[in-house]
Amino acid sequence: MLSKILYVLGMSMLPIIELRGGIPLGAGLGLNWQTALIVAMVGNMLPIPFILLFLKPIFAWMKRKSSKLQKIAEKLEAKGEKAGEEIKKYEFWGLTLFVAIPLPGTGAWTGALASVVLDMSFGKSLLACALGVLGAGIILTIISFTNIWVGAILVLILCIIFVYPIIKRKIAKRKN
Repeated sequence: MLSKILYVLGMSMLPIIELRGGIPLGAGLGLNWQTALIVAMVGNMLPIPFILLFLKPIFAWMKRKSSKLQKIAEKLEAKGEKAGEEIKKYEFWGLTLFVAIPLPGTGAWTGALASVVLDMSFGKSLLACALGVLGAGIILTIISFTNIWVGAILVLILCIIFVYPIIKRKIAKRKN
């Protein structure tokens, strides 16, 4: 049992994968939904305070150290700025929703990166990421531990509610 929990914890700590991989892994390993959800959320949130506290100094060091590291730092900052465009308008709730939507390119790691680039406060960023991780965790738990059709319908509804307005806004911007 402990090894299964450690697998889920480790998977959930990884960037890009996060709890989006941890919860389905927990379901596949036979964990109950409560254990999978809690362990995945803890794993997903463990790196976030460190990202929020140390990312700017790390980027500054990378830019001074070498041109290759500078390019990596600038690429990551650009990714944070791109994510920040959607977040900036609503700040706290924008960051919460960004982290909560379980789609590729969203999540706590990218949300933390965006909040650092946007100079949001540590407390606000941490709380928004935690609420977003809770939201994503609930969604993924429902998808992973219920009938596949229930999960598919839930994802479709979320896409209509959250993604469609973003796409609509971008299309309107291009027309102007």
